[in-house]
Amino acid sequence: MASTNDLKNGLVLKLEGGQLWSVVEFQHVKPGKGPAFVRTKLKNVLSGKVVDKTFSAGVKVETATVDKRDMQFSYMDGEYFVFMDMETYDQLMIDRKTVADAANFLIEGFTATVAQHEGEVLFVELPAAVELTIQETEPGVQGDRSTGGTKPATLETGHQIQVPLFITTGEKIKVDTRTSDYLGRVNS
Repeated sequence: MASTNDLKNGLVLKLEGGQLWSVVEFQHVKPGKGPAFVRTKLKNVLSGKVVDKTFSAGVKVETATVDKRDMQFSYMDGEYFVFMDMETYDQLMIDRKTVADAANFLIEGFTATVAQHEGEVLFVELPAAVELTIQETEPGVQGDRSTGGTKPATLETGHQIQVPLFITTGEKIKVDTRTSDYLGRVNS
């Protein structure tokens, strides 16, 4: 249990029927009249739905213990992603639905943060940017380069993103894992 005065970003609360909500942002408000309150923006850990919720100041809220560990992606086993805990060498099988969009950027050996609550995997979180190799893209047309246009490119994971026309097959690039945006070339 924690008080609403102790809220901080990233804290996971257990509300309404045991649902887990992560605090995205919060603000303590002390109006001139009336009691103080805490305005929060909460994100459902499983569905990703974001809601605004207001608590009275000092009210007790139940917190959930979420264990976040860095694990290394080892391999695919059918529809499951197999991750290995680098400290204990235990292997954990996580289904595609739970891995969600992180699957677009996972290659063997990548480290990801796996969040668990009471033994249940909640989500897999990647760093904000990863470095991947372009598996296939059409060559840019000479006259097009000055326009700043983009073209589709397939990453080594099979995920397709938009890249500038000057990028070629085999180049290593940096990609934003939240938006699938091209961030730049990686200098070898």
